[in-house]
Amino acid sequence: MRLLLALLAATALGSALLLPGCAAPGYYLQAASGQFEVWRRSRPIAQVRSDAGTAPALRERLALAERIRAFASRSLALPDNGSYRKYADVRRPYVVWNVFAAREFSVRPEQWCFPVAGCVSYRGYFAHPDALAFAAALRSRGHEIHVAGVTAYSTLGWFDDPVLNTFIHYPESELARLIFHELAHQVAWADGDTEFNEAFAVAVELEGIARWLAASGSADERETFATAQRRRSRFAALVLGARERLDRLYGSGASEHAMRKAKAEILSGLKRDYAALREGDWRGFAGYDRWFGADINNATLASIGIYTRWVPAFRALIARSGGDLPTFYARVRELAADAPETRHAALEAALRDAAREGGG
Repeated sequence: MRLLLALLAATALGSALLLPGCAAPGYYLQAASGQFEVWRRSRPIAQVRSDAGTAPALRERLALAERIRAFASRSLALPDNGSYRKYADVRRPYVVWNVFAAREFSVRPEQWCFPVAGCVSYRGYFAHPDALAFAAALRSRGHEIHVAGVTAYSTLGWFDDPVLNTFIHYPESELARLIFHELAHQVAWADGDTEFNEAFAVAVELEGIARWLAASGSADERETFATAQRRRSRFAALVLGARERLDRLYGSGASEHAMRKAKAEILSGLKRDYAALREGDWRGFAGYDRWFGADINNATLASIGIYTRWVPAFRALIARSGGDLPTFYARVRELAADAPETRHAALEAALRDAAREGGG
């Protein structure tokens, strides 16, 4: 979960611009305060590296971040600006906490709308207690809730986003993926279409890390990443499969009692399928145990679906562009400007093309 909108800009516009269904002014104030704190703690990476008090391990990681940042603009045509050229220690494990919500019989996440930035399928809070309080309020109104800690977010190019302590010690490939992902949000953005925006950024990060490892990674590093990506794909397939079954159930016209019973069976089946995968093909790999050990509900499933649904379509568009990323970005910006139904029809067509090519 890596996106928080440019709420400081929205705050500056004042509460007179609040849209129907938007957050109250207090929400914008906490966002502005949190963003200001990140800025206050930000220092140029070169300055942090030269500081005698900087730990050698951090100095090395910051040097790696600089190389990744240079690669992003040089080899991936991602924005060459001030983002990820500073470092900030926010002194906590997550920079924000995102709250997802869905109704009892819907896999569609609730949306919140903001001036300037449009609508998204979650709300971000810089303070964990604030996120929990908002989640509790939604739960009291009958929503299913998922609260997730987030290590990075994008202000969509409104401001220069820094490298944070929350992710600087990620393994090399994960650090590169994250920086590529967040910079991709500055390339194209479709208002109100979180699935489009996140899947595009995921496709860019995957293409980016493949090129990064091809240029500088060892054979072992490439294989480690490929294994991790295969596991991510299997995990996503399990979750999306359960989500699709629930979607069909909720649209079946069955009684609420029948839907509750079938819903419980689908979610139990999801956990059984994961256990079989872990002990079978994954040979005991337990990297997703924490996710499956927590409460799984419509909001939890929605939080994964946001990032995965359209990824194969975007990867097909990269292939259709001959691997030329500026051409790909131009096409994505065209789609972002289209009406949602036109945009989604194009992505569905790309999905069908990808399926045909994969099958034949």
